[in-house]
Amino acid sequence: QVQLVESGGGSVQAGGSLRLSCAASGYIYSSRCMGWFRQAPGKEREGVASIAIDGSTRYEDSVKGRFTISKDNAKNTLYLQMNSLKPEDSDMYYCAAYRSGVKLVCAVEFLLLPSVADWGQGTQVTVSS
Repeated sequence: QVQLVESGGGSVQAGGSLRLSCAASGYIYSSRCMGWFRQAPGKEREGVASIAIDGSTRYEDSVKGRFTISKDNAKNTLYLQMNSLKPEDSDMYYCAAYRSGVKLVCAVEFLLLPSVADWGQGTQVTVSS
């Protein structure tokens, strides 16, 4: 059974840093497109960053230069290093991975499609000014 578990969230002051982790069981990260997303209460989930099988990455404009997505295939863990955090970065953060057999180009827009991805339970990030 596939399971994704996020960790690393917490409360920091503006300008601070956090590193989120997403540990997987049930499949190997090296063979999947993966991404990080965030969602505020009452709002739609939005993509933050994605990382393809070949390691290529994409970022949402508001986090470029501040966030870095990476993965450790040996540890089967996905990371999101978040620097220069702003109050507007406060959200619940989720990781997701393409399900087996998905052949779409790696992009957060596709990870959000119904029945395309597996999701973790989320980890809360709160940035105070």
